[in-house]
Amino acid sequence: MDRLMRLALISDIHANLEALEATLADIAVQAVDRVVCLGDIVGYNTRPSECVAVTRRIDALCVAGNHDLAVCGRITTENFSNTAARTAAWTRERLTADELAFLRGLPLKANIADRLIAVHGALHPETGCESVRLDNDERRMLSFKALTAHPSGARICAFGHTHRAGAYEYRNGRALLRSEPEVDLRDDAYYLINPGTVGEPRASDRRATYMVLDLARRTVTLRYVEYDASVPFVAAREAGLRPRPGFAALDDRLRSLVEI
Repeated sequence: MDRLMRLALISDIHANLEALEATLADIAVQAVDRVVCLGDIVGYNTRPSECVAVTRRIDALCVAGNHDLAVCGRITTENFSNTAARTAAWTRERLTADELAFLRGLPLKANIADRLIAVHGALHPETGCESVRLDNDERRMLSFKALTAHPSGARICAFGHTHRAGAYEYRNGRALLRSEPEVDLRDDAYYLINPGTVGEPRASDRRATYMVLDLARRTVTLRYVEYDASVPFVAAREAGLRPRPGFAALDDRLRSLVEI
C-alpha cells in the first residue's frame, strides 16, 4: 500500500464496457500504480459480467456501490427508480454465482495507506452511506466532518454516486469547489474528490471521466475520454433497460432527481 503514490480513480462504470475499455486505455499511458474503483460496476447497461471481469483482471481496488449491493442482494431496490430496479433484476439473472459473490464481498469503505479513504456515496453515515449523495453543501459538510475525525488521519476522501466530477476543499472552516482541471492539494486542507462517471453521464457532455490522484506531487487531475456512447445506449434500449424515448429529453436536473 505504501508504494501506491499515483492512483487512477474511476466510478460508476454501470456495465458500460465500451466506456470502461476506452477509459482504461487512457489510464494505461498515465503511469499509475493502481486503479481505484468507487463502486457501481453494474447497473443501467448490458455488459455487467464483462465489466466485473475487467475490473477483477486489472486488480482494481474496489468499494461497493448501491447498484452492486442491490444486484447481489445486500440492499433492496425499494428506493431505486423503476429503470434502476428493472436493470438490477435483469443484471442479477445474468451474473454467475462467482460474480455475485465478488460484488457481495466488496467493502463499503477502503483506507488506502492512511492517505485516501474511498467510498461510493459518502463518508457518513455509518449505515447506508452507499446511497447518500454528496450533492449539496450540507451533506458535503457532514462528510468533511467525518473525514477530519477519521482515525487514519487521511485528508482526502474519494467518492462517486453523483455522476458529476468535482473537487471540494475544506480549510479554515469553509468549503469551496475547486474547478481547475488540475488541483494542487494543500497540506492544511481536506478534500472530497469525485471523478465523475465512466459509463453513465448525467450531463450534456457524454464523455467518460476519471481522475489521476498523485500523492507524491499532491495533485488531482480530471481527465475526459471519448468513446462511442451510442453503442451501449442502443444495446440497453434493445434489452428493454432504457425508458421511453421521451425520457431522454428531460433536463439533467430533473433526471438526477429520479435516477439512482
